[in-house]
Amino acid sequence: MMVTDKTYKNTNRRERVIFLAKLVVYLCIVYANIEHPAFFNYLPWLSKLANVLSFFLGANLVISLAWLLVISWYTRRNRSKPLEKDNFVLGINRITSVLNTFFLGLAIMLFFGVDLLRLVTSITIVAAAIALLTKDYITNMINGLIIMFSDQLSLGDHVRIGDYKGKIQDITLINVVLQNEDDDIVIIPNSVVFTTIVVNQSKQNIKKLTLEFELDHKHPFTIRGLEERLRRAVEPYSANFTPDSFALKTIEIKKDFVQFKVQLLMPLANKEIERQIRRALNTEIMAIAEGVD
Repeated sequence: MMVTDKTYKNTNRRERVIFLAKLVVYLCIVYANIEHPAFFNYLPWLSKLANVLSFFLGANLVISLAWLLVISWYTRRNRSKPLEKDNFVLGINRITSVLNTFFLGLAIMLFFGVDLLRLVTSITIVAAAIALLTKDYITNMINGLIIMFSDQLSLGDHVRIGDYKGKIQDITLINVVLQNEDDDIVIIPNSVVFTTIVVNQSKQNIKKLTLEFELDHKHPFTIRGLEERLRRAVEPYSANFTPDSFALKTIEIKKDFVQFKVQLLMPLANKEIERQIRRALNTEIMAIAEGVD
């Protein structure tokens, strides 16, 4: 979706309406505390609830205002980018969620009478121990933020991370979520993403189709004949892959079999066409293995 897309405009408008509604509620609570303090004397729990709500809404309004300003500024600077899948917007949304959760936790503790100053002092004392116990979690969060604010990986990209490949469905503070070719959901920790080789095929504006297979030595075939048969098998789909990109490579020659790899490049990723090409190649490979001409 583009910045001018109706869906994104509706989302931005809805956020502004919610912000104004929260502002009205906040001002009403502040007004009641200042102008009618005697009303709360009859209901102490209501006074405590009003104070907690004013604390949380005040923090939430500041966060929401900052979000609106940053998103508006970024939208004006990137009018041609699909912000629904933009990493910067994703990162800002994650940070906003974390901050809102933090202040909600503080508000709940205030409501139950927790001394925040004493709590902060206690946390400071055990901060080193907490950092040691949660260092992997914190590392994952930092790595997640780095991924979100970079343009190397984006939602919808087709990638290979180590032994796993698929389409990026989500990037969280903890992990990257992939959907592979079998429609399985693969969850990869952000720390793994940073310590392994990542291939982003979408950034190359191409889709590399790769198929590996083995043929037993007992089957009569030649490399040239094998390549010609596989080329003929995918010829009906020649409009869907780059000319001269078809390649048959020998990976390894074993005592009983030879391992091959077929590769071709598709200018546009099309899952259905890719499945059809794979089916045509597999059918031809099976015919070769069975000795069918």
